[in-house]
Amino acid sequence: VIGKEMTPPRKILFPPEKIYMDWRQKRRPGAGLYNLGSTCYLNVILQCLTYTAPLANYLLSRQHGRFCRRQGFCMMCLMEAHVRKVLYSSAPAIRPRAVIRDLKFIGEFRPDIPGDAYEFLRCTVNAMHRACLSGSSDSDISSQETTIIHQIFGGFLRSRVTCLSCKAVSDFFRAFRDVLLKIKGASSLTTALEDFVAPKQTDGRKCFKCRKCKKKVAVSKVVTIHQAPRILMVCLGRADDQTSRKLSQVVEYPECLDLRPYMSDPDGEPLLYSLYAVVVHTGHTCLEGHFLCYTKASDGQWYKVNDVSVDSCGIHTVLGQQAYLLFYAR
Repeated sequence: VIGKEMTPPRKILFPPEKIYMDWRQKRRPGAGLYNLGSTCYLNVILQCLTYTAPLANYLLSRQHGRFCRRQGFCMMCLMEAHVRKVLYSSAPAIRPRAVIRDLKFIGEFRPDIPGDAYEFLRCTVNAMHRACLSGSSDSDISSQETTIIHQIFGGFLRSRVTCLSCKAVSDFFRAFRDVLLKIKGASSLTTALEDFVAPKQTDGRKCFKCRKCKKKVAVSKVVTIHQAPRILMVCLGRADDQTSRKLSQVVEYPECLDLRPYMSDPDGEPLLYSLYAVVVHTGHTCLEGHFLCYTKASDGQWYKVNDVSVDSCGIHTVLGQQAYLLFYAR
């Protein structure tokens, strides 16, 4: 097997033993969020991140803000203030004004134009990751992948490419912080994951230069999860590539997920994850409609969070939704 090896980091930016997966403090659910125009897409993501225990534990400890030297916009300082405000508020709902004020620094979003929750999630997590890098002059990529954000949400995928002429195998690794799954024809999360790790062939197209054959060849490629994240964020891709229509079929998802069958080493011990948040999109097309979410608070109860309203609900309600984003904790 030849290919790009995973190089160990020269410096660990955040000690992994200081990441706490269980809530340090248990309390009732926090405040709802006012919709300030067309901001339901950002409200659901802010809520799901607020109920991501390892992230909330860190933000509530104020470890970042106490030592932050960033001038101007800092996504970590912004999230630190937001999470405290939501979880400690005595009001039933608050206005996420600070986030809206800094929207232009997070990505190409506007409060008066509907946005995509998945895109906002990716931009927010990337902005938090960048905020953790500022002040560290480590240029090697492996060290950059040791921020608290990457250690909470990040993992590594392995692409194993096999030359169909000489059968030479090459491995390539890349970091990921979320997984986008195709759901066309998939009835469940597990069938979508099975398709994700299934071997794909290049249909006779010669697009990969084989080091052994010394020419471009047709290949077979298998992508597997090589290093699993602490928090697994999955997007069920509901936009049809061909028609850009919304795929509104039901995709079943479990409360407890074993990631082991989709790993590079599928024969080890079970790798169990527990569902703690779900984002739902209602509406007939991807460009219109409404986002709401279901989150599990630190009290162990599930809540339906729809902008300003936060209402208790059961796990059966949570598992029966037309999910768009799924959040699982190891």
